[in-house]
Parts: sequence; structure tokens; C-alpha cells
Amino acid sequence: MIRFILNNTEQVTSLPPGSLLVDYLRYHRHLTGTKIGCREGDCGACTVLVGELKEGELVYRSFVSCLTPLANVQGRHVLTIEGINGTALSPVQQAMVDEAATQCGFCTPGFVVSLTGFCLGGKEATSENALAAIDGNICRCTGYKSIERAARKVAQAMEGRGGADPVTFAVKKGVVPHYIAGIKERLQQLSLAADGQLAGGEKPQPFVGGGTDLLVQRPDELKDSANRYLFQNGGKRIVQEGDRCVLDGNVTVTDLAESELFRRHFPRLDRYIKLVSSTPIRNMATVGGNFINASPIGDFTIFFLALDARLLLGDGDNRRELPLRQLYKGYKQLDRLPGEYIEKISFRLPDSHTHFHFEKVSKRTHLDIASVNSAISLRRNNDSITEAHLSAGGVAPIPLYLEKTSTFLHGKKISEQLVDEAVELAQAEVSPISDARGSEQYKRLLLGQLIRAHFVSLVEAEMSRSDA
Repeated sequence: MIRFILNNTEQVTSLPPGSLLVDYLRYHRHLTGTKIGCREGDCGACTVLVGELKEGELVYRSFVSCLTPLANVQGRHVLTIEGINGTALSPVQQAMVDEAATQCGFCTPGFVVSLTGFCLGGKEATSENALAAIDGNICRCTGYKSIERAARKVAQAMEGRGGADPVTFAVKKGVVPHYIAGIKERLQQLSLAADGQLAGGEKPQPFVGGGTDLLVQRPDELKDSANRYLFQNGGKRIVQEGDRCVLDGNVTVTDLAESELFRRHFPRLDRYIKLVSSTPIRNMATVGGNFINASPIGDFTIFFLALDARLLLGDGDNRRELPLRQLYKGYKQLDRLPGEYIEKISFRLPDSHTHFHFEKVSKRTHLDIASVNSAISLRRNNDSITEAHLSAGGVAPIPLYLEKTSTFLHGKKISEQLVDEAVELAQAEVSPISDARGSEQYKRLLLGQLIRAHFVSLVEAEMSRSDA
């Protein structure tokens, strides 16, 4: 049985845990304000807010319900457009009306829900953050300018929040109905599955994390199969142990973005995160799921390959460690035993002698999959490289750790000639193919440019430190 709160009502359902939340809302609860658009997590028409208790506080994040299995809302609060409605228009809804920010109206509930999520969140009340909250919503009518004006108006309405609790402030401002004030206590009372695993079978397959890609590929198969759901499998910790960072496999991209540890050691983290998907997908997608999906262009796979990350794989009885670079044996072929999943991920934290950089090129600057992506981590002693790790995606059947190029860079002094030689050697390690994202020649060109960009970013970082 799956138990959660939907708007103001507790739900108990015996539907399969893999049933999609959007179908439950529309066909079982007849809440049709949540629209079905792409069913791939791209358009945002099905956006809902999901609230959970984190360290005793109620935190809301936007989810695309078309890629959310019911198992992933176990013990949580699901807030739809119907649950936002009160006796009068909320400030978000009023801003959309005032700025003529809707035409056909199909996408409007998703925009309203996402902007309401901004109001319920703890981010600073700026226009930039309000606009970022709707980066997963698409409108084909307005041209967006009226929606952008509405978002700025919502940000202005939140400016007086200061350090007040975001949920309490949103209730006070009429952004959400008064019943939201009691959700925290109701979630505390709501019993959770003991281990967050809602499936039959001793070691069922497949494993499901955030499901943001798996549920695009095989939604019908997953609905009726026995799966192990890892999204709520224990905590989502990101901790420092000595000079290493250790994180749980079900940590989401948003968890990384909000981690003080990550933000301290990766000064450009906001820039990197912005290149990866949209806000709702980042709220749902797990790092471990990104690794196991084994996409040759998985952004965070490439990111962590350059950190020379190590995995702790377990099946409930046995555990073993494996370098991430050794996980991939061929296209979608993994060094993973039946029943194993990623419990932990660890890597050595960058220090003052380390330069890390991630780059990505895609057809759209943001919210797109990569044509080619690449990351580098360099440890240096003055001008000499003492350790190097270079990775690239979109240039091989697997997320590629460029072992020969990384080894070549060890002990070398940084120079323009060294960069040229590294680019030439990297070309011998890759085997790109021509596809919808670019020709083989184009991808080889991109890889060379991205490697050069890594070293340009190193120079920029040194100049910035000198100016400081």
C-alpha cells in the first residue's frame, strides 16, 4: 500500500508502485488540471509540487508527474493546481492574469505550480530565481515575455520574506491555502515504509531511482513489474570523510546544487548545474541513476569520471568497491552483478592545488542533451601537473575516461604545445559516430575545443586569484 497526502486529503492506494502519478491524478482522482503533454518530462504541463520533511523542515520541489512513479511520493505531500486554488486568485495566479501570461491555457497550470514552488522554496526572492523555477515549463503561444513579467511580479511579492519560513510566509501571503500550514505535522504522523522499498520479490529487477529516463523508455513495463525503488532508500547524505566526499547513490542533482560541501569545493557549480536539464528533472534525477543509465553523454557521469570517483556496490548481503571508470564494458553493458545497486559514491575533494572544469555543447545552450561534454581535474605543483583525469561524452559507445591522455599529462608542464599534444592524443582514444547530434568530424572538433576550454578556464582562474 502506498500512502501520501494529495492536496488536503490522505491517500491510500494498492495500485502498482510503478503507476505514474499523472495517471493517478487524472484517472483515479479526476484532477484534470494536471495536463498530459509530452510524457517525457520536457514540457512541464504535468508539473506538481512534492513536499517532504528534510531535517525536520517541510521542503517543496517541483516534479513532472509524467515521470514520477507512485512509489516516489510515498510518505510525501503532493500539491496540484487544484490544491493551490483558494477562494480568490493567489498572487501567482493574479500575476499571470495581470500580465496576460496565458493564451490557450494548456501550459498555464504547470507555470502556476512551478512559480508557487518558487514561493514555497527558500531561495532568495529575485527575478532570476523566479525565472529559473519555470525553466522546465514550455509555452507555445505567448512568446514567454508576458510570463517572464508575471514571474518578476511574483518575485517582487516575495521580497519581504527575509529569513521567515518560506511555507509560513507563503500561507500568510495567500500564495497557498491555510491547510498547507498543517502539512508538516501531518507528514510527521504519516507512517512510512520501513526501508522505502515498495516491491515484491527477494531481489527484484529493475532498480528505479528517479526514473527520469527509465520511465521514458519503458513506462508500461515498469508499471506491472516487480521493482526496487531507491529514490527514498534511506537518506540522501553528502558528507566529508577526511579529504574525500561520500554521497549516497540516490542523491539528486538538486541535492548536489544545494550542498554546502559541493558549493565550497566547486566554485562554478551553479554554472555547471545550469547546463544539466531543467529544475523538475534535477529535483528527481539521481546521480546513481545517471551512472547506471550508462548514457554515453550522461552529464554527471562525465563530471564524476573526471573526479576519479569510486562506487560502493551492494546487493543487501555483499558489498564491493569499483572505480567508476571500470563500470562501463560496452554500450549499456555494466560490470554490475544481478541485485547490485550503487550504495555510495566517493571522490577526493578538490583542494587549492586542484583545478576542475566541466564543459558541454548541445544544440540548445540549456535544457538539452549534449552533443559532446567533457570534464577535467588537474592537480598541480606550480606549473607541473602531478595528477590528471580527463573524461568525455558523445565520442564513444560509453561515457569515456580518457586514460591515455590523462596519463600523458602527468608530470608535464602546462604549455600551449602540451594542450595541442593532449588534443591530438585524445582524438586517438575516441570513436564518435555521426548521428542527430552531429557528424563524427563535428564531434571530434568539439572535443578538441572543449579540452582547450579546460585549460583556458585554468588560466582564467589563476588570473582571478591574482586579482583578488
